[in-house]
Amino acid sequence: MSAARSLLHPLASGPRGRRGHRTPRGNRGTRIALLTAAAATVLAGCGSGGVSGGSGQTGFVTSAGGVATVKAASRQAGPKLSGETVDGKQLDVSSFKGKIVVLNVWGSWCPPCRAEAPNFAKVAKETESKGVQFVGINTRDHSKGPAQAFEQDHDIPYPSLYDPTGKLILRFPKGTLNPQYIPSTVVLDRQGRVAARSLKAMTVDDLHKMLDPLIAEH
Repeated sequence: MSAARSLLHPLASGPRGRRGHRTPRGNRGTRIALLTAAAATVLAGCGSGGVSGGSGQTGFVTSAGGVATVKAASRQAGPKLSGETVDGKQLDVSSFKGKIVVLNVWGSWCPPCRAEAPNFAKVAKETESKGVQFVGINTRDHSKGPAQAFEQDHDIPYPSLYDPTGKLILRFPKGTLNPQYIPSTVVLDRQGRVAARSLKAMTVDDLHKMLDPLIAEH
């Protein structure tokens, strides 16, 4: 919100100049339109920008719904992700090899993360018996208290690695994730390879469309 206010501030209190020298209406209208568009960009999500680390050779093909997938022959190995969870336990994602792993990057401070959390909790429970394991990656929460409260409030049934500085996110293959895009989701196939990605908040339908083809793979 502070960023948006700073963008709009010149309109609210900018000088008009001396009496009789108001800004021409045409220029003023253009300025309002530009500032409104800029503010909308700031407020559109919790982050901005493209995928960090360059384009990379990820093989992602994005569908109309915003979910990007990779053909099996082009998939890269996922990163080594381990460390302390939000609730203080130790977790190594490689222990889930043989399962489909859904990695959701989130922060308690992020409104879209709060909006999608019930969807992730629901689908995690629905797909557990199908060999799907959800794991959160909590980022930019500088203490565990807010993250723990988030998990309790949304009845999250799976663990989340605690990654306040975003170091774990940077371990993904080049071009996979952007630390500025929160929430975001990456799915690893049963061999631990990057198979799908979304850089936006997800609905229940989005998650099923992402997971169903991978569940069907043998």
